[in-house]
Amino acid sequence: MYTSYGMEAIAIGYASALERDDVIAPFHRDMGAFLIRGFTPGEILAQYLGKRTGPSKGKDGNVHMGDLNRGVISFVSHLADNLPVATGIALAFKIRGERRVTFTGTGDGGTSRGDFHEAMNFAAVRKLPVVFFCNNNQYAYSTPQRLQMAIHDVADRAKAYGMPGEIVDGNDVAAVYLASTRAIARARAGEGPTFLEFKTMRMHGHSEHDPAKYVPRELLEEWKKKDPILKAEQLLNQLGYGADAYFHEIGERVKKEVEAGLEFAEQSPLPEGPEVLEGVFAEEAGSY
Repeated sequence: MYTSYGMEAIAIGYASALERDDVIAPFHRDMGAFLIRGFTPGEILAQYLGKRTGPSKGKDGNVHMGDLNRGVISFVSHLADNLPVATGIALAFKIRGERRVTFTGTGDGGTSRGDFHEAMNFAAVRKLPVVFFCNNNQYAYSTPQRLQMAIHDVADRAKAYGMPGEIVDGNDVAAVYLASTRAIARARAGEGPTFLEFKTMRMHGHSEHDPAKYVPRELLEEWKKKDPILKAEQLLNQLGYGADAYFHEIGERVKKEVEAGLEFAEQSPLPEGPEVLEGVFAEEAGSY
């Protein structure tokens, strides 16, 4: 199980900036983007339980899910593999003359893979309507950034491809939204791709089996003070849009939605054997 704890602002910020017909190829900690795109807690929990009512209909688990009708490309475990896919979709948009944009990203470790660089280079040369992002949560599994690359900021990679690179506070949902809005507008106007580095911190191990003993405790304590949800609540309070009672009400509503989703998932049926081949191979030509 891979959670978004400590990184919630990134997926919420960029997904909120996109239009309905745009497409995302998300990072595996981007659960907020799935929810904004219309995936319900029940569907997501059914996916984790391998039920027929999950997006992959029981053929896969955890965050390996997507839905073309909702503009979400299924995530794969090989980080950065979705970047060339998103780039190809952006090429199709440009060829068709559509004003649609793709938004795709990976973690800091994924930016050292070849497919990351191939996608960035091709998109920049063709001026494709795609926005790339890096969810820089300081660690590629257990490897700190200083042992991954010789540069201080991942955004510096953008210079090699002739595209703008911007460093963004990944724990500030408003900053993520505004930076994403600018990059999306640039892509939609035909000015090509942008690379956004969202600086944040993974507040737990790579997945739930990982105790993350390799992360200094003082580093986690430092980032705990920058929690994106608390930061968003403080901002809303300052602007006069929220109060403690209102946030408590939202929290209770979310709990009920999750509990209802869990009940739905647990009561949903498992797939039958013959269903294993459904949706695996293309059965008819179509376009997206």
